[in-house]
Amino acid sequence: MLWIILAIIVFIVAVTLLLFRYEDLSYLDRENYPVKDAMPSEANREVLRRIRELGQYSKNLRGKARLMALREIMDKVSEGIELASEFRQCESPRGEWVLAPGCDTRRRILYIHGGAWAAGSPKSHRTITDRLSQIAGAAVFAVDYRLLPENRFMDGVRDCREAYQWLLNHGPDAAGPADFMVVAGDSAGGSHALGLIAWIRDNGLRQVDAAIAFSPSTDLTLTAPSNRGNIDTDHMLGPVFRGLSKVPLPVIWWTTLAVFRVSPTSPVASPLRGNLENLPPTLIQVSDSEMLLDDARRYAARARAAGSPVTLHIWPGMVHVWQIFVPQLPEAEEAFDDIKAFLAQLDCQGNDRASA
Repeated sequence: MLWIILAIIVFIVAVTLLLFRYEDLSYLDRENYPVKDAMPSEANREVLRRIRELGQYSKNLRGKARLMALREIMDKVSEGIELASEFRQCESPRGEWVLAPGCDTRRRILYIHGGAWAAGSPKSHRTITDRLSQIAGAAVFAVDYRLLPENRFMDGVRDCREAYQWLLNHGPDAAGPADFMVVAGDSAGGSHALGLIAWIRDNGLRQVDAAIAFSPSTDLTLTAPSNRGNIDTDHMLGPVFRGLSKVPLPVIWWTTLAVFRVSPTSPVASPLRGNLENLPPTLIQVSDSEMLLDDARRYAARARAAGSPVTLHIWPGMVHVWQIFVPQLPEAEEAFDDIKAFLAQLDCQGNDRASA
């Protein structure tokens, strides 16, 4: 009997190693990135209090009821906040145009919201898309991609790809080519955004002029040190995913494969593990206290080693995707100032090339 059990264990281990083809990326952790020299503002305490309060709303719920509560909570994030943009619904592709006064509709941003691929919507991230439209002077299209568990993971990926292809030649008012294109996203949406720019390159499409990712998930194998090391300091994701820290990684990988129907080592789900050569200028913002810190650091290190221009800026003590709390949070304002400077630099470089 014992030898049968041992044989089964060996078989499972062998199949796991063969199927997931796991590559140890810990060598990327040697790269040292500075953290902004600042203390979290007083407003950050209020944000943390609000997050804890919202967490109580769904604390005793389970399964579908908890997911529905999470979706409802996220859609209320921007309620009561004065936004400058016009919000215009689009049926095909499904999403929402966000148009700040005076924006140039030939300048376009595809925004992909976060929410663990199971929650979030264009409405939940209006504070971000409104501000992006303002600082970039661009028309933002927030794609309403299909979510888990009602749909497959790849359905959402395809929605983002189709939205990008459509956006290349369609503005909010009429068909017409884009003069300037950006892909941006946060958390799970940041993963989709980084995966999308690699797909654009591989398929010979017009590449974006820039990519922006807020606290992106880049590796679903969950092997980065901060995935477990920052559970106690991540006030957004920590309470939700604390239980995962006790689950063996191979079990997580098999569960991910079953739920996503995509291997956690696939570049579609884990952009870090794909080809990172010849990618556009990319800005990544992350906090040193969140679980996805090393997802960002590892992606930046590997992309730079592959020759792709990636800028990584790390804030101290911020909540996951703190940019969504603009304008209440001064650090969110700083983050958008950072993005504005990043885009302005690209505009200057583009003007220099045009005049050369």
